[in-house]
Amino acid sequence: MSQATTKRVLTPMEQVRRRTRSGVGAEGTAETAVVGKPGTSVRRRLSLDDEKLLTQIMAGEQDFIDSPAFYEDDASNKIYTEVPEVPKPDTTWYHPVMDDLSSARNRTVKSAQQVILTGAEEKVLFHQFNYARYCIWRIQQEVWSSPSRQPAPDQAEEILKWHRIADRVREQIAETNLALVLAMAKRTRMSEVDFADLVSEGNMALLRAVDKFDAGRGYKFSTYACRAILKAFSRQGMKLSKYRQRFPTDFDPKLERSNFLEVKREGFEKDAAEEVKRIVLENRCDLSDVERTVIEHRFGLESGELEKPMTLEQVGQIIGVTKERVRQIQNKAMEKIRLQLEAHFLGNKDALKAQEAELQAATQGSEPVGAR
Repeated sequence: MSQATTKRVLTPMEQVRRRTRSGVGAEGTAETAVVGKPGTSVRRRLSLDDEKLLTQIMAGEQDFIDSPAFYEDDASNKIYTEVPEVPKPDTTWYHPVMDDLSSARNRTVKSAQQVILTGAEEKVLFHQFNYARYCIWRIQQEVWSSPSRQPAPDQAEEILKWHRIADRVREQIAETNLALVLAMAKRTRMSEVDFADLVSEGNMALLRAVDKFDAGRGYKFSTYACRAILKAFSRQGMKLSKYRQRFPTDFDPKLERSNFLEVKREGFEKDAAEEVKRIVLENRCDLSDVERTVIEHRFGLESGELEKPMTLEQVGQIIGVTKERVRQIQNKAMEKIRLQLEAHFLGNKDALKAQEAELQAATQGSEPVGAR
């Protein structure tokens, strides 16, 4: 009995998604590849994360440390299979954001499984790491020399496979040397640098050292990594020193929330008001009796806060003049007070000269205010 087969119709969204997927080859997408014997096909899919990762890898040329072993016959088998297995480290003790190792699990670096690699074991790992990067570079050259300059589905799969291998070996090398970063950070402890920041900078330097180390020269990786970590610590200290020169004080949230200018202005206004009161009560600006009476009653200098200041009409009834005349007397008195305040409290030289001219005119027979 034959079975009826129906062809699945793609929705418009799926058609657009297929056209926009990265890694499109000359005659297909990275989502589907035809492999095996003619007439048979195997459908392979790239996830969205894999597509993003593939785009990042193809954005630039892959760097690697070259070695003659990469060009030997059956190099992949010799580098990954025909070598002794390198032990993996135990990193359960590692807590980089703490000054001391966590005691919650009662584990320390010494009590954890220690992995100290020999020179031969380091060479195995770095050959595996750089050979994977070399394979990525080789596929990139093939892709970029093609007319489409886009990886075919099988090439995309190969690139992702070698990238995962390189990433796994890189992580193993870094985790094996994590204790080196902590030891260097504790030895070169800087009081002005936070310990967690120092360890973080050291870890970044360790990863960069893994990328740049050439195991073929015969040196131990720890020797190379120590110099790289110390240089990173030095750069971090210099960076912080320059920052301290520009910003000598630490950030204070209390100062940030308060309004310094308003507080300073309020204090200045209070001092100026006290000075005006002393000028009137001590009669430093040579006010006449009428002028002092008007100012004291109008602004309540004598009564203080017990009684409200009087109006112009009320003051006029006390001294026997109209409220308009009281206004004139008040303005004249206020001008004298202003000159005194600016000349002796604010340090205004022009106001001081004007005050001296006013006094000189008064001594030469000027009619006092309030007698008119």
